[in-house]
Amino acid sequence: MSVNRLQISELAAQLRIDSIRCTTEAGSGHPTSSMSAADLMAVLMSNYLRYDWHDPHEANNDRLIFSKGHASPLLYSMYRAAGMISDEELLSLRKFRSRLEGHPKPHRHDGAIDDQHGLPWIDVATGSLGQGLPIAVGMGIVGKHIDKLPFHIWVLMGDGEMAEGSVWEAFDKSSFYGLSNVTAIVDVNRLGQQGPTDLGWNVEAYTKRVKAFGWHAIEIDGHDSKAIDAAYQEALDENEKPTCILAKTVKGSGFYLVADKEGWHGKTLSGDQAADAIKELGGERGLAVSVQKPKCSAPSAQRMPTVLKLPVYEVGTEEATRKAFGDALAALGAANPDVMVLDGEVSNSTYTDLFKQTFPERFFEMFIAEQQLVGAALGMSVLGKISFAATFAAFLTRAFDQIRMAAVSGASLRLCGSHVGVSIGEDGPSQMGLEDIAMMRTIHDSTVLYPCDANQTSQLVKEMAKAPGISYLRTSRGKMPVIYRSDEEFRIGGSKVVRRSSNDQVAIIAAGITLHESLRSFSQLQSYGIRARVIDLYSIKPIDIETLHEAAQDTGGNLVVVEDHWADGGIGDAVLDAFTDMTTGMPSVTKLAVRSMPGSGTPQQQLSAAGIDAEHITQAVRLCMRAKHRADISWSVKLL
Repeated sequence: MSVNRLQISELAAQLRIDSIRCTTEAGSGHPTSSMSAADLMAVLMSNYLRYDWHDPHEANNDRLIFSKGHASPLLYSMYRAAGMISDEELLSLRKFRSRLEGHPKPHRHDGAIDDQHGLPWIDVATGSLGQGLPIAVGMGIVGKHIDKLPFHIWVLMGDGEMAEGSVWEAFDKSSFYGLSNVTAIVDVNRLGQQGPTDLGWNVEAYTKRVKAFGWHAIEIDGHDSKAIDAAYQEALDENEKPTCILAKTVKGSGFYLVADKEGWHGKTLSGDQAADAIKELGGERGLAVSVQKPKCSAPSAQRMPTVLKLPVYEVGTEEATRKAFGDALAALGAANPDVMVLDGEVSNSTYTDLFKQTFPERFFEMFIAEQQLVGAALGMSVLGKISFAATFAAFLTRAFDQIRMAAVSGASLRLCGSHVGVSIGEDGPSQMGLEDIAMMRTIHDSTVLYPCDANQTSQLVKEMAKAPGISYLRTSRGKMPVIYRSDEEFRIGGSKVVRRSSNDQVAIIAAGITLHESLRSFSQLQSYGIRARVIDLYSIKPIDIETLHEAAQDTGGNLVVVEDHWADGGIGDAVLDAFTDMTTGMPSVTKLAVRSMPGSGTPQQQLSAAGIDAEHITQAVRLCMRAKHRADISWSVKLL
């Protein structure tokens, strides 16, 4: 493809100037990081990007991810050149309520992009470096292996983020899946935030590393439009491997004052400096770029969703909730061809291998790369797939930033963490998910679910498939009794009162394994004449405030919370948060949780050592009742 080098040069100058103008107006931002990649984006817009700006949801559109999200002024300048935003809006960068935020972010409501108030041309939020390429892996898999569409994913990266481990997880998985529809454009401008990057302009070193991960690598001068053009065409002609274009550039290119100068990262030009820069770049321009639309191509033929038939477990039998999760995934996969499952090389433990056995074409192994696991699931999700990602709960902590940024994206993502709590037994604390409830509760608009039996698990997996936002299912290792019928319904935000009377003295609140321990304690407490209400708080977030308030009122404020999790940030804290708006005073909440570092032992030994088994629950309730009795006597004496 021929390049109109004059047009490219003019457009690149405009992109630099507009990046300067909007950041100077804002008084903050990253003009120099935008200026280094201006030539790269000018060629891409003019000759290679296939995108219908007026139909951003078109399945054949190329995807453009600014992994170096701090270069958002360049991205917004491209939108202005494409006629999607006005010059006035460009100059609203970083201002309160402007949709042009400091780092790119789509605006979604209930999982769908808000085309009117958001930026529908942005698929995912970026700015936390090292995440664009992992997301592109998920998109690339959808395009090449699922929908079989010809769109291409272009990822603009910075050389600084090449130090992130998540980037190399993505390089590895891209080549593993032969994603020739993914091109990484690395803006090697030598300078990071505090000074030179670890490799500087050693493009050859980057090339060796990229090739070692199975990629096709191209080294170019990132300011030579002809070389850029040739590299893009070479990337599109590559049919077997993903391509990485390593473009040597100058940070702040185009203005002598800042070009290749340290100390200018994230620093804007003053009004006078901006005027000098614009003059040096030839003055303001108003070029409009007509980006080519994609060729029409229909997705590969897929059947329509059918009626979901969940597995059924008989009351009184025993099954592990992690097994029920796998069974439910297989049922979902049979009902809906858009269901995708990703695994962190533990599918025989999370039972996602049950989905793999039936639908291998929709199962994707990310191996022991949890950041890539979540990134790929996000990439699939924003392209309309119902993606589930599963691994041990303890290992999801490695991907917390990816989960956090998925929430910033407003995306829908379904995660399952298995092997939770001390109840996993002999494996010890390195395998125990003891932080996961706290972690997932902090995610914006998240859903946190913790089932206690197989039928409940199936129903909650069904609900997760429909839920917007980030949803998390916590599953246990061992088999547990089935206490609910298969036709019992479990809404997100609900709970189940499994034991109650008209004159309960205390409410025991639990979920998962501790719900069964609470039921054993219920029987023990009866022998002491203590009437206890037992609440299955399977939805930890959103939480059933109404049921908790009712329990507090009915029991005189005597609540005992039991959880197989650290005491900080778990179910106990979620229950306390449910009473923060009470005007009549807080109830008395006793928290039974894991408080000391566990070792190895049988599940029952672990529960006992942590003080969260039936015997310890009974003891705690009795102490609670005695304290309540003493308080009542004291209050009576004061009244006399």
